[in-house]
Amino acid sequence: MDGLNFDLTEIPLRTVNDFLHKEAPGQGVKKVTIANPDGAHNIAVGLDFAVEVEVIGHAGYYAGGMNKAASITVTGSAGTGVAENMMSGRVHVKGFASNGAGASMHGGLLVIDGDAGLRCGISLKGGDIVVGGSVGSFSAFMAQAGRMVICGDAGDALGDSLYEAVLYVKGKIKSLGADAQIEPMGEADLKTVKDLLAAAGMNHDPKDFKRVASARSLYHWNADANQEY
Repeated sequence: MDGLNFDLTEIPLRTVNDFLHKEAPGQGVKKVTIANPDGAHNIAVGLDFAVEVEVIGHAGYYAGGMNKAASITVTGSAGTGVAENMMSGRVHVKGFASNGAGASMHGGLLVIDGDAGLRCGISLKGGDIVVGGSVGSFSAFMAQAGRMVICGDAGDALGDSLYEAVLYVKGKIKSLGADAQIEPMGEADLKTVKDLLAAAGMNHDPKDFKRVASARSLYHWNADANQEY
């Protein structure tokens, strides 16, 4: 089955989500279009099969959350927690994303064409996030693994308490968080940025980006330290 269209002014979102979870995988559905979302929350959450979902308009909280294998596109903007805890697949927001975009992601690719709000990539555990615009304060807070490419600016405390995640920022960084530091860009970093930009459909020169990674001074508790990191 090539494609199905659902209009949320006529069909409840619960019915659409039930279909995506219970019926669509067995019917070989390849694409689902959801019209008139009007900021509805929890659109296309927890999908675990390869399907293309296009949301025509703005989505509310947690769109595409816990995604596994699906390719989800929001043609407008998305509320808090888009692609939260994504395991694999792709989520693409063509507008702006609110707070906590890509929170606790384990895998997959999150693309945001516009800006992202506070705490983008918080507790990132894997996967990749590419933001065409800027990100708000405390983005990548406690990011443990994975990569972020930020084509605009970054707010306060970027990468606070970073572990093994690596951030690439083209614009200005208002301030770095505890234990985050700017490091030289190597050839592997340039290739990483080039590949991620290509995957996101964005055109920037990788040489314009800065690498932000952990200084690793917070890896072990030091009882004798004055805690002024």
